[in-house]
Amino acid sequence: SWSDAIEFCKALSSRERTLVGWTFSLPTEAEWEYACRAGTRTKYSWGDKISPDLANYPNRARALDKPVEVGSYPPNPWGLHDMHGNILEWCNDWYGDYQKGQVHDPKGPISGLFRVQRGGAFNDSPFNLYSARRFSEIPKKKLFDIGFRVVLKSDN
Repeated sequence: SWSDAIEFCKALSSRERTLVGWTFSLPTEAEWEYACRAGTRTKYSWGDKISPDLANYPNRARALDKPVEVGSYPPNPWGLHDMHGNILEWCNDWYGDYQKGQVHDPKGPISGLFRVQRGGAFNDSPFNLYSARRFSEIPKKKLFDIGFRVVLKSDN
């Protein structure tokens, strides 16, 4: 669940030796997409077409029907694996409409009923795996196709 992921980040922050003012957390939705795109402007970090050799999703060529070990597919240009497919990933933001106009490092709503998930999962169609695709779920919900990615952030 999102709640479990937050507790994990808190425990990791208190357990690991980090510099003062730094903590582990879930990425914001904007941070997640920035990392996923890795400087690209295409649907996926490798281009506009998807194939079974690039991501874990239902397909005839390599149908796995389950998550696979991280790193089973090539990384994006910044070295991050499995940003597309495999499992959905919780983000720190509440789910809501995007802000109007052009913004730099947008912030999500301050409250809501659902939390953001990004990336798509092994059981999603290829259409659901593109960089800008977003999902939402109740924060306490535990599902077999949802995980999370931890980031290290400055409190400043």
